[in-house]
Order: sequence, then C-alpha cells, then structure tokens
Amino acid sequence: MTKKISTSALGKLHNRQTREVFSRLLEEGMIAKEGESWKLTAAGEKHGGEYRESKQYGKYIVWPEDLFSNKPAPPPTGPMLSSTKLGERFGLQPKRMNKLLSEIGWIHRGVKGWQTTDSGRKLGGYEKQHHKTGVPYVLWPANILENRVLVDNVNDTKGVTADTQESPPESVEAKQAAAFREKFEAKYRATDGHFVRSRGELAIDNWLYMSGLVHAYERKLPIEEDVYCDFYLPGGKVYIEYWGMEEDAKYAARKRVKLDLYAKYSYNLIELTDADIFSLDDVMPRKLLSFGISAD
Repeated sequence: MTKKISTSALGKLHNRQTREVFSRLLEEGMIAKEGESWKLTAAGEKHGGEYRESKQYGKYIVWPEDLFSNKPAPPPTGPMLSSTKLGERFGLQPKRMNKLLSEIGWIHRGVKGWQTTDSGRKLGGYEKQHHKTGVPYVLWPANILENRVLVDNVNDTKGVTADTQESPPESVEAKQAAAFREKFEAKYRATDGHFVRSRGELAIDNWLYMSGLVHAYERKLPIEEDVYCDFYLPGGKVYIEYWGMEEDAKYAARKRVKLDLYAKYSYNLIELTDADIFSLDDVMPRKLLSFGISAD
C-alpha cells in the first residue's frame, strides 16, 4: 500500500515549497479554499487524498507519496537565456535579476541556487544544475523578453516612467484603479512616510512598520491585469487587502474581481476588515504565521 503523507511532506519529497504544492492541487481541482482552510474535493478523494486529525495539528489532508510524478520536464529545444543573459538584455546585474524574478513569483531560492515555481514552469522556465557544483539555476525561453509582467517590473526597478515607454491601451482594471485613486486621495501620512488613503490603511501601515516588517504600499500585482494590492510584504511574498467599504456596490464588485485574481494566480493573501483594525496585535501575528512570517 502506498504511504500517505502531508502536503508539506509532499513538497519536501519533490523539492518544492508547500505553497507550490497547494497551488498545483488547487489548479488540478483536488482542493478548494473554504474560509482560511483547505477542503478536499471529490477529485482529491479520487486521487487518494483523505483527512487525518491529530492533537497537535488538528484536521489536515494527506496524499499518496506518488501523487505527482517526479520526472523532470523535457529539455527545451529552442535558445534559452540565463539570469545573466536576461540581466544583460535589461541592464541589470544577475543578482538583481534573480531577485526580481523571485519577487514576481517565477523562481524561489533553494538551499543553494534558484529553482522554478509552478508559475515559472508555465512560462517555460527550465531548471538545470551546474555541471561541477550541482547548484540549480533556471533558464528561460527567448520570448520571456517580451513578457509584459517582466518588462513592467524591470521598468519599475529601473525607474522608467510612463513618459519614456509606449503605453498599452488602458484596461478596465486600470480605469477602475484610476477612478478609485482619484476619489480617495492618499492624504494620511504613516510613520514610515507612506501616504495612504484611509485611517484603516494608516493603522495597518503603522503596525507593519512598528513590527519591523518591510512592506510596500499599493504595489501592482505581477500579472497581466492592471490590479494593485493595498500592501505587499516581499519577505514572504504576501499581499494584504483591507476591505473597508464593502457596503458600497462598486467597491464590492471590485473586491470580487481582485479575489478571483488572487485565487487564479495562487498568491499569498491576507484579508483584513474594519473589525480587524481594532485588534491588529491579535489578528496580524496569527495571519502572518500561516505564511511563515514571525512578527516581533
């Protein structure tokens, strides 16, 4: 009988981060998000998934250890570019290029070297090992140079403004974001100097700053759609959304669109409501810990 192991153990077996395994299980319809927990679907049960329960971890899902094939992806046939070559094309040092690729979720750092994520593999990222040291690195197809997400993030890194590059037609998401910014001016100055758009965001920004957590405000998600998060924590690749106006119909519709996109790309998301703002010291450490971030 095939041994059954937890999702995190499955990730270790295949040398993948746990969140990558969750992403793949979600994409293949074997699990579904229910509140802040994962639910086993009929497809998951069909593939051998089942619930287990322990005093230490509570209820969790286990899988056959041979659930995923460990066969490597077939080698690419066309020309491939290393991070060094990508950096040369974009005018960035190799270390900065790898950091950028990590920030947008295409690679992650292993014990040594860099490994592809599910998102990176979908774009043609191919993992190899140095012939002498065995340290992994990632190669990319030439068409990655034209990927809009990568180009936009490179431009942001280099400080290229909209005035110095050709702008694509404005999308519906971009128009909605612009209308929101115009309606709600960023007039509240946080302790770290960020100007935010509400007292709720002010409380969140100050809490993150006082907890020593590096964070960005209103960062564009690294996707084709023009969507901005409220806060981004690069240390754990975690996005934070504060839902402060759910009684407004347009705002509620915008929320649904954003949640669909977070689910589509399997991004780490923390959601906060008005009720949470009054108990951030209790709420935030617990939510952050679920993504492996410890708040001081």
